Amino acid sequence: MNETTKAPEAPRKIGAQRPQTRLSKLFDNRWVGLVGLLIALLVPFVNASNYTMSIMTTAAVFVMLASGLNIVVGFTGLLDLGYAAFFAVGAYTSGVLATRFDLPLVATVPAVIVVTVIAGVIIGAPTLRLRSDYLAIVTLGFGEIIRITANNLPVTGGPSGIYGIPGLTDSPVSLYFVTVVIVAIAVIGASRLGRSRLGRAMRFVREDEDAAEATGVHTYRVKLAAYIAGAVWGGLAGVLFAGQVSAISPNSFTFLYSATVLMAVVLGGMGSVPGVVLGAIIISLLPELLRDAADYRFFIFGVLLIIVMIVRPQGLWPARSKEALK
Repeated sequence: MNETTKAPEAPRKIGAQRPQTRLSKLFDNRWVGLVGLLIALLVPFVNASNYTMSIMTTAAVFVMLASGLNIVVGFTGLLDLGYAAFFAVGAYTSGVLATRFDLPLVATVPAVIVVTVIAGVIIGAPTLRLRSDYLAIVTLGFGEIIRITANNLPVTGGPSGIYGIPGLTDSPVSLYFVTVVIVAIAVIGASRLGRSRLGRAMRFVREDEDAAEATGVHTYRVKLAAYIAGAVWGGLAGVLFAGQVSAISPNSFTFLYSATVLMAVVLGGMGSVPGVVLGAIIISLLPELLRDAADYRFFIFGVLLIIVMIVRPQGLWPARSKEALK
């Protein structure tokens, strides 16, 4: 018989059905983050006005907040609607210590870390046994409890807040450089955490908590660790915020702020560290770029967000699972 028999085709690997596009190759390039950091450091050499430095510093602080919330929501799949509570705890702790005891803001960082860890345990320990919508409602309630407590305590200044908080540096440009470096370290730390053994356990919990528990993962401890890590990131962002604005009040930590940070995480791509950075930059800077539209800028901002989420529901820079490509 002259019939030729074809050798059976080797099974295709999961994730290899489609060749990578130029855009996906760009997203996977390890130098993208370094280029982004370099661009951020070059901004003052292009425009060093107080207005530009204030906006860019605020955007950097927002990036740190989004990176912290991404540990909770993106890595672990815990819907937290009260993340501004940890932001407030960090800002108020540093503000009270700096103004009452005449301390430099840097000296308050150890106390902020301790207090935010305690706050993460107090809030997370009784609530992380809940799931989905129930967890979201409880975290929303805790966020409002922190804000209302700060609004009524004499030590936090009540509704008037705390004024005269010393800055980290003497000039807006140097403050921007310090903030960018600190935020870059925090983003790298979040990325390393996501690739660690604990980070893999967080992803297992996010994908299927029952299956993770069955394979030996202590899901409650993993969720609590993620919640505490997110609390520390939020508290340190609060220190940067207090040093930038020199005055804080309960109105700075409303539910709308928590929702905006969550929006940045979803827009960039949950679980994707570079995507969350991109989403935070867009969410923080786009309203300022649309300022010339006056009263219509927030309407345009909302429409643009809706269009992006319809076109790319997975986020602008979605996370790519390394396991799926093997």
